[in-house]
Amino acid sequence: MTRSQLITLALATMAAAAAPAYLTWKAYTTMPKEAPHASQAFPVAKTDEEWQASLTPKQYAVLRRHDTEYPGTSPLLEEHRDGMFACAGCGQPLFTADTKYESGSGWPSFYAAVEGAVGTSEDRTLGALRVEIHCSRCGGHLGHVFPDGPRPTGQRYCTNGAALTFKASK
Repeated sequence: MTRSQLITLALATMAAAAAPAYLTWKAYTTMPKEAPHASQAFPVAKTDEEWQASLTPKQYAVLRRHDTEYPGTSPLLEEHRDGMFACAGCGQPLFTADTKYESGSGWPSFYAAVEGAVGTSEDRTLGALRVEIHCSRCGGHLGHVFPDGPRPTGQRYCTNGAALTFKASK
């Protein structure tokens, strides 16, 4: 076997081994039994049963259990009209449409949040420190913020589309 054949075989083997992990990516996101911010008080508070009744299963998984939607699946990726992105849990305005940009990450991304609308906390669930973002009104998990966004803020608010609703300007 030649060296290039050996390298090709090794790469094919690694790709085949990685495929099941990619296909079961949802299992990679852990959904705790209790909402991570359950002990924190927010202006909008509901029981777990009330949240389940008021949200779709996908919204509940993301907002209340910190799940992550598959990249590239949110219809809000293609939303380019003027308007406001709000929390799907409580309706609080979170991001204006003029702060949305195409990050290439597969999730709706913004470079700034509405003043006071987004809270942050440490997230160490994947073995690395990340900054989780949540709605400051209901505590719903939105995604994460990273310091690799565009000017003027340099921030990338990487959000789950399931955590958002959009209302176009008139």
